[in-house]
This record gives sequence, C-alpha cells and structure tokens, in this order.
Amino acid sequence: MGVLLVVLFIVFIVIGVPISFGLGMVSLIGIISLDAIPNMVVFTKMFNGLGSFTLLAVPLFILAANLMNEGSISDRLINVSTALVGHVRGGLAHANVLVSMIFGGISGSSQADTAGIGKVLIPAMTKQGYDVETSVGVTAASSTLGSIIPPSIIMVVYAGIANVSTGALFMTGLIPGIMLGLAQMSVIFVKRKKFPQGQRLAFKEICKQIGGAIPALLTPVILIGGIVSGFFTPTEAAGISCLYAFLVSFFVYRSIKLKDLPRILIETMKLSSLSLFALATANALGELMSFYHLNDAVQEFFVALPGGRFIFLLVVVMFFLFVGTFMDAIPALILFIPIILPSAVSLGINAIVLGLICAITLAMGLVTPPYGLCLLLAASIADIPIERAFKGVLPYLLVSLVVLLILVFFPDAFLAIPKGLFPRLY
Repeated sequence: MGVLLVVLFIVFIVIGVPISFGLGMVSLIGIISLDAIPNMVVFTKMFNGLGSFTLLAVPLFILAANLMNEGSISDRLINVSTALVGHVRGGLAHANVLVSMIFGGISGSSQADTAGIGKVLIPAMTKQGYDVETSVGVTAASSTLGSIIPPSIIMVVYAGIANVSTGALFMTGLIPGIMLGLAQMSVIFVKRKKFPQGQRLAFKEICKQIGGAIPALLTPVILIGGIVSGFFTPTEAAGISCLYAFLVSFFVYRSIKLKDLPRILIETMKLSSLSLFALATANALGELMSFYHLNDAVQEFFVALPGGRFIFLLVVVMFFLFVGTFMDAIPALILFIPIILPSAVSLGINAIVLGLICAITLAMGLVTPPYGLCLLLAASIADIPIERAFKGVLPYLLVSLVVLLILVFFPDAFLAIPKGLFPRLY
C-alpha cells in the first residue's frame, strides 16, 4: 500500500495538483485504507499541527515583510546598497545581493524578498543594460539568503520540530549566510566585464541615504539581539518586527496609511495560507508514515551505509535538493526531519548543524524548477519563461552548492559565533 501511495502522489504532481492538496489526498486515502487509524485522524492532525506558538512566527514574519515592502523600507535598503556599491562595474548586481542580505536579516522570508526587491531591481537592472536573465538570476538567487541569514522562517520551523534552540540555530546561519552572499558576489565579479557601471554618488548623498535608512537598518539588531539574549522568543520577535515595521512606515516614513492595512493583511493571509495549509496536510501524512515505521527503516538504512556522517549528509543534501524541486520547505521539514533526525543523532551529527544544512539546501530549492517559488516570482516580474530564468540563476546556484559542500565537510569552520554564545549546545 505504501508504494501505491507514493505512486499516487507522483501522479498528482505530474498532472499539476497543488502540493498541499496532493499531500492531503494521499493522507486521506492512506488512512481510510487502514482499519487501525480512525479517519478523523487526518483532520485532527491537520488542525493540531497548526496549533503551535512557534508556527505563529510564519504569518507574522510574512506580515512584517509585507509592511516593509509597502512602507518603502525595502526601497530605502535598496537605495543604501546602491549608494555603497552601485558605482563599480556590475554594481547594481552587487547591490541586489547586498540588499537581500540586509533584508534577510529583517523579514525571514525569501519569497517576500523576491517580490519586494525584484519589482524594483529587475526593471532597474534591465534598464541599465543588464540582460534579463542576469537580472532575474541575481534577484532570485540572492533572495534565498532570507532563509539562511537570521531570522529565518525555515529555521523557526526546524527548531520547533527538532526541539533545538532557535537562537543557536539563527547564529549558526549567520556566517554561512554571509559566505553565500559573498560567493554570489564573486560570480558577479568574474563576469563584471559583461555588466554596465553606474555613477558614483557624492559622499554627502551616501551619508544621506544611510541616515534615511537607519530605522530600517536597526531592525535586525533589535530582533537578533533580543532572541539571542533571551529577551523574547522568535515568535515574539516576529510580532515585534511587525509592530516596528508599521511604526517606522506610518510615523517615520509616512508611506503607509491606515486604509492600506486591510489590503496588506489580506495579502499576508493569502501568502501564509499556502505554506500553512501544506504544513497541515504534511502533519497528516506524517501520521501515516509513522504507522509504516518509515523512520525505523531509514535509520537502519543509514546505519548499514558505509561512509558514516559525511555520506549521510551528502545523501541528505541530494535528497532535499530533489524534494525542493516540487515541494515547499516547510512541509518538507514537517515530513522528513522526524525521519532523518534520529539517524543523524545516532551518527553523532549535531541537530543544529543538520538544521543549517537542511535550511540551506531547501533554500536552494526555491530557485530550482519546476516549483521554485522565488524563481517563478522573479520570472513573472520580468515576464520571461522559467527556462530562461533558470539559465540566469544557475551560476549563483552552483557557487551556493560549493559553500554548502564546504559546510558538510568542515562544519566547525562555521560555528565560531554560536559556540561562543551557546557553548553547552555543541
């Protein structure tokens, strides 16, 4: 029966059924076929799976990102980044990566990064003389940094599933996130002769741009500082981020009016529902998978596999790269982390390190077709086929993969900051 359900799920994907509905239908069909599990389990698992204080951070971070995009906070971050590096050859592409690194330290959402920054920088890069594939590729690839540089929605969900410190996981993602950003900038540097050069701004104008963006630039300091110090939880940090983004946009920049809030809230609910409904149906499917003792079978497989922890992590990377091509990160975590985590622990792999590797891998899935949401968003902004968009993102995806492989083989090189802040967890 298990094989039949897998085949059924694949058929749903091939014919274009949304992932969340496919997960739900497979769960319902599988549980109905079992006398040992009541049919109501499907619905109770879906409902209970969303009743988590930790998961409340998901819609709150999305709301914060929408407020920043609507409140011109993202525009000010773009202006600062362009003022700092826009004058060099390929400067607007460098600014694209830099602003994604800053935005990632505020919103935790890669999709919001693509939507907010892409609608400004993709047309601007194309107008300045960049080919459209590069404009889309840089935007989509750099937006994945929002899922790695803290705060990160993916890391919040993983921490809740694996029962690890969210603050420690956030700090573990800081150095790899910066390295990934620099790696993407290195691609731009190598290809710089093909790119145009912007104008250098006067020092006074640069200071003016930085000064105008200080309220926005303070956001990651407040959020990460509060989480690491234990002053508030990640979910509370998401709420504070929403409040701060609204206050800055409404009182400081005066770019949001009260009449805009219903539309922003509706857009937030639409975007949040995509991930949360998929998460709910993944919880139901998880109950079915536990009935078949899939986690025990996986653990036995990896214990018998030669090569130890490195082979295990490579298999995990390849598996999540594959899963990311057709499934969002949150349901993938809900489904598979409970299965692979016991095997990782038995091999002596720190659960926080595993979480970082999974977060980076699933973030890369956001720019791999056919389901990569960031790639689809960027392609739709530029109005080009996804094939052309993927051609533009491929070089940046490959250097990100190199950084990921370095992390797999040399994890201690990335742990200096979290080990200093959380020595008991490593």
